[in-house]
Amino acid sequence: MSLKQLTALFALAAIWGASYIFIRIAVEPVGPVMLMFIRVALSGLILLGYARLRRQQLNIRGHWRQFIVLGFLGSALPFTLIAWAELTVTGSMAAILMSATPLFTTFVAAVGLGEALTPHKLIGAILGIVGVSITVGGSPLALDTRTIAATLALLAATLSYAIGGVYAKHCFQGLDNLSLSTGQLLFAALILAPASVVDLPLPEVSSFVLMATLALVVLCTAFAYQLYYYLVISAGPLQALTVTLLIPVFGLVWGALLLGESISAGMIIGLAVVLFSVGLVTGMISPRRRQLAK
Repeated sequence: MSLKQLTALFALAAIWGASYIFIRIAVEPVGPVMLMFIRVALSGLILLGYARLRRQQLNIRGHWRQFIVLGFLGSALPFTLIAWAELTVTGSMAAILMSATPLFTTFVAAVGLGEALTPHKLIGAILGIVGVSITVGGSPLALDTRTIAATLALLAATLSYAIGGVYAKHCFQGLDNLSLSTGQLLFAALILAPASVVDLPLPEVSSFVLMATLALVVLCTAFAYQLYYYLVISAGPLQALTVTLLIPVFGLVWGALLLGESISAGMIIGLAVVLFSVGLVTGMISPRRRQLAK
């Protein structure tokens, strides 16, 4: 990676790590569905305006059926599950659990795209489950039904991301990235719009909550998507995927600095196991590479 790409990678990890903290701040007063509706609707409109400013033609209408599916799997469902889970768990814990996304992506890609499952990928998947268990069991939260339900919601969100990513790769070949991200967000907004009317925010919302919501929309969604797709195009999807290894680290740091969230030894150990498992599954850590290096 070049210095410019590394800078973009760390900036993206810091921004997406902070997104879990912004959600934690705003989710209770705004409501999980309404917060995510605001996130995808405003972000989609920002990208639409950006495309108009660049006079770039977006190819969305010709793929509206596919965008309904992608908007649901890639944004509407996982975003809402994450926000709902953060009514219970801390933002830093959510960031750790979401780092398991590549584990699910590997198995979904094996089924949907026919990619091979190697022994070290299977070992990595098992370690990932162990890491998630250590994270949840070692967190300062009480291990009750609410915590378990929130954990399952976060894991379901990672699965939704995985299916959405494989679906996008299969059904949107040749579509430019700005069209892809704009269409995904706008159709996610259409999906969430009816439910958001029921999930109304509190009568009074503080300026702190409004700032967190604005940062989530502009910085963590509209801007972050462009950084991510820059990395996909310039460095390749595998290199861009390494951002998932950095996000939970920044999530822990932002959670401690901004919200005073406690970080237990169990969470650190669980994070290390999950990241090692992701390295095995993605091939970033490979016994074969070590043998070749020798």
